[in-house]
Amino acid sequence: MSTRQPSSPHGSLPSRASSRRAKRRVAVITSSRADYSHLYWPLREMESREDLEVLLIAIGPHLSPEFGTTVDAIEGDGFRVDYRVESLLSSDSDVGMAKSIGVATQSLADILGRERPDLVLVIADRYEMLAPASVALALRIPLVHIEGGEASEGAIDHAVRNALTMMSHLHLTPTELARRRVIAMGEEPWRVHRVGAPSLDHLVRSDLLEKGPLEERLGHVVEPGTIVVGYHPVTLQRDTTTGVDELFAALSEVDRPLVFCFPNADAGSRIIIERTRAFEQSRRGVSGRGTDGRNVHVHVNLEPIPYWSLLRLVDLHVGNSSSGLMETPSLRLPAVNIGDRQKGRERAANVIDVPAETEAIRSAIDRALTPSFREGLIGLENPYGDGHASARIAELIATVSLGEELLRKPALRLEG
Repeated sequence: MSTRQPSSPHGSLPSRASSRRAKRRVAVITSSRADYSHLYWPLREMESREDLEVLLIAIGPHLSPEFGTTVDAIEGDGFRVDYRVESLLSSDSDVGMAKSIGVATQSLADILGRERPDLVLVIADRYEMLAPASVALALRIPLVHIEGGEASEGAIDHAVRNALTMMSHLHLTPTELARRRVIAMGEEPWRVHRVGAPSLDHLVRSDLLEKGPLEERLGHVVEPGTIVVGYHPVTLQRDTTTGVDELFAALSEVDRPLVFCFPNADAGSRIIIERTRAFEQSRRGVSGRGTDGRNVHVHVNLEPIPYWSLLRLVDLHVGNSSSGLMETPSLRLPAVNIGDRQKGRERAANVIDVPAETEAIRSAIDRALTPSFREGLIGLENPYGDGHASARIAELIATVSLGEELLRKPALRLEG
């Protein structure tokens, strides 16, 4: 655990930029429960090293009560959050998303301009990450990007991820295909390293909860046959709630316990949240409890260890979350992936892809829950890695040369 003192609001910490540096300083940006789940073990690895110092900056949804004020969970894990950046507008629109990028950019310009870290680390594909990437570029601070080269063609995340790749100087990809994609975008091979997906380190390194302690943490029983549902806005569509009606129509016919995880803080998330709450109430009815096998539980935020512990116990994952593709294979857990949000992303044999149509979703759920389908996943390997990504990430961050060669990226060489 970190021995650092509790964090202070933005502006109250003295700058360390001018202090004598014995360690390489890395500014790590986290915006939500989703990326923090992936950053947990890289942060642990970096903080354990004598040659690295972490400057942790929480932005956007982390500070929002609507999304669980997840910055508290970071500090509860023993990390010091050096800066809190209020940047998420209380909005449910694409304009609100765009303005949130601007607010974060202004605040991060002050922080990074003052602190001048040696490297800035960002992860994945959340739109908020365009803010630290833009600031690092303007301040000539090398940018490290985890999980580039992936694909999610049905969301703006795909374009965000590719933009981050072009702005970054060191690439730490989850799969070999992702590594090749980044190189195909013109990045020099020496900059691009396959390390695996760091979220999988939880399965190998975290002390996951047994059923009793997990139920105490969740506040409800995890009943046999439970299905986890994670559905997010489809941000590339004009109607970002595409598929929601079809999803709930299919789930209304499922006679099993359901556990819902809140969607990401994207345009349309409030509509999905309202539909989820209404569905929960319709199941509970006047008695306050659903009929046998039809109970529903909704979680605003599930921290990494409870989430992984839950996935170990349930029968199925349904939705359009990246977790359904990246993490479920390690548990040989069937997953029904709905619509095009994750189109282009690598998947293992446990994933059943279906269009956002009620009958197709219902049929896929039935198929995934058959004993023969689950038995067919014995020995399944996860293309996203082996659960040892974080040590590789920390080593590369600590040893990459910080000279001009890292910052200067040559133009793409074309033949003919």
